[in-house]
This record gives sequence, C-alpha cells and structure tokens, in this order.
Amino acid sequence: MEMSIRPATTDDIPALTALVDAAVRGLGASAYSLQQIESALQHVFGADTAQLIADGTYFVALIDGQLVGAGGWSRRASLHGSGQAVAAFLDPARDAAKIRAFYVHPRWSRRGIGRRLLQCCEAAARAVGFMRLELLATLTGVPLYTASGFVATTSVVLTLPDGVTFPCVQMAKALQPQPSTPPQEHARRPWATA
Repeated sequence: MEMSIRPATTDDIPALTALVDAAVRGLGASAYSLQQIESALQHVFGADTAQLIADGTYFVALIDGQLVGAGGWSRRASLHGSGQAVAAFLDPARDAAKIRAFYVHPRWSRRGIGRRLLQCCEAAARAVGFMRLELLATLTGVPLYTASGFVATTSVVLTLPDGVTFPCVQMAKALQPQPSTPPQEHARRPWATA
C-alpha cells in the first residue's frame, strides 16, 4: 500500500465531507449513540475544515488517488470546530498548537494512516516553533493519540446546541526538539517525509 500525503485544497471539500460522514458513522458507533453521532455531525464535525485548509494546516492521505484520511493542526486558539468566528493566532513561545479534525475511512482504519497524518502535523507545528500540542479527542480517537504519545488531561462533555451531550477527552503532548536542522525543502514541506 503506497500512501501519499499532501495539503488539502478547497477542491477536496466534497470528498472530505463524504469522509467525515463515513468515518463518524462507521467508527463512532462503537462509542456513541446514533443520536450523539447525528448531533455531532450537524454541530461539530467538519465545522472548521475550510479554515484549516485556508491556513494551510490540513492534510489529506491518498491511496491510489482515493482520499482515505485527513487531519490537521491549527495555530488558532479554538480547541475544536464549532462554526464560530475565526479565532486569534496562538503564540508558539507560550501556547500549544491544536490537533484538529482527524478522520480515517472505516475501510482503511488501523493501517497507520492516522499516525502518519499526525506525524505530518507534529512536524509542521514544530517547524513554526510550537513545542506542545493539545487536542480534544473523541472516545474512538483516544487509542490513536495515546499510542502517539498524548496524555489525557481531563474528560470533557460537550453539550451541543440541540442539548445532546457528547463525551470527549482533552489530551496533550510535549514535542521533542528537532534533532538537527532539516533540509530547506523539508522546512517548506514537512509532510513530504511523513
């Protein structure tokens, strides 16, 4: 299986919308009720994809030209998508970058796609000076993030606009300093080596 990872573009949005729906319905059923899934699809999932694409911090994974996964990071203050106004930029010297909007198609789960996307995000955040990461994980995402070195900091229950509650876990990770100065091409395209 040969996978390529590249920055997402607005042309990817229809395929990303289908991916989010398939991933949340297919993988989320192990931890959430149908009511929770439907509410979260309407109010949370996919809400910030366009902003991440515009910021150049969202990546897609492709196998044989098929979009099989996506994930990103943000240098903005909001920890999860909620359709709110564009958040202010974080300061890498004191703030943690945010890991955001990770999805893998159920047919491609548990094949290292999420981990590779996460490595790309970590490298990109580190390249602009961030040394810490934070995220709000779904219950189904916790194993991936734990295996990737994130530590749970607190349990969170989101109350969605329709009153449905949606449990999540806030997690954090300290990034290791870059072992050496990366080649110039890697500094411009950190996803190229993931």
